[in-house]
Amino acid sequence: MKVLITGGAGFIGSHLSERLVAEGHTVTALDDLSTGRRENLASLAGHNRFGFHEGSVLDPALVQKLTDDADIIFHLAAAVGVKLIMDEPSRSILTNINGTETVLKAALKDNKPVFIASTSEVYGKATKFPFSEDDDLTIGATKNLRWSYASAKQLDEFLALAYAREVGLPAVVLRFFNTTGPRQTGRYGMVLPNFVQAALEGRPLTVHGTGEQSRCFGHVADVVEAMVRLMQTPEARGQVFNVGNDQEVTIRSLAEQVIAATGSSSQIKLVPYSDVYPEGFEDMARRLPDVSKLENAIGFRPRRPLSEIIADIVAEKRAAMAA
Repeated sequence: MKVLITGGAGFIGSHLSERLVAEGHTVTALDDLSTGRRENLASLAGHNRFGFHEGSVLDPALVQKLTDDADIIFHLAAAVGVKLIMDEPSRSILTNINGTETVLKAALKDNKPVFIASTSEVYGKATKFPFSEDDDLTIGATKNLRWSYASAKQLDEFLALAYAREVGLPAVVLRFFNTTGPRQTGRYGMVLPNFVQAALEGRPLTVHGTGEQSRCFGHVADVVEAMVRLMQTPEARGQVFNVGNDQEVTIRSLAEQVIAATGSSSQIKLVPYSDVYPEGFEDMARRLPDVSKLENAIGFRPRRPLSEIIADIVAEKRAAMAA
């Protein structure tokens, strides 16, 4: 099968590319390298079933050409990370909405299956736990630009599902919950790689707010497994799926576990949100997915423990520091 992955040089996209090539598929990665990195794809360089195109998902002619040559599309290209969203909200909105529209229109030409990456951010300030795919979504006020990313991704979902209903486009929406692991950069505020790097360097681990906010962290290998299985499940088309682990941890506890795993003498430093983000930031206390729909559909759910996720990131960071 020929697979197009937008954002293919990114964290998740590069792992997905490796997995699909290893299974015998032919993969084309499209990435503008604004957040993705060529080195993420180093293991695939020169492979006869892998090709890389540096270009933008906002280029309709390029996206159409690559889509015409593919059997299936994974649309992962996006402006991501809380820091980037807060620093450049207009870029987040335009990249996410226009990019998804471009991909969906290209897929419509021959009605090709397309997977649209969404996010747990769409649940916003919801207080019903765990979050289920059919729950109502509660987004904050527009003055708080944190919610611009969630709103853009909601529009992505609406557009994909509208095409699925109106013309039968075989689209699947994936809501990712804090996927992490090797190759994830801390450059845009991703918490776990930042914690590990700080611990290995003996610097304080900066925890925003009280640290009692909780999240669920899924290993990228488990998330890719779920994506590959969904690709092979025609019944998934036209539906939305939470993709992630459902084991909660507070951010303070996460920092403590990283310090213990690295044997670091680092301290934990609590910092008010106002010292880190510009005006218009809000956080949510919990983000807990219900992954029963995913498991019922594909017979799998991410389960790798946090200890293994931390160990993998520590090993990667130590190797990089020793190089």
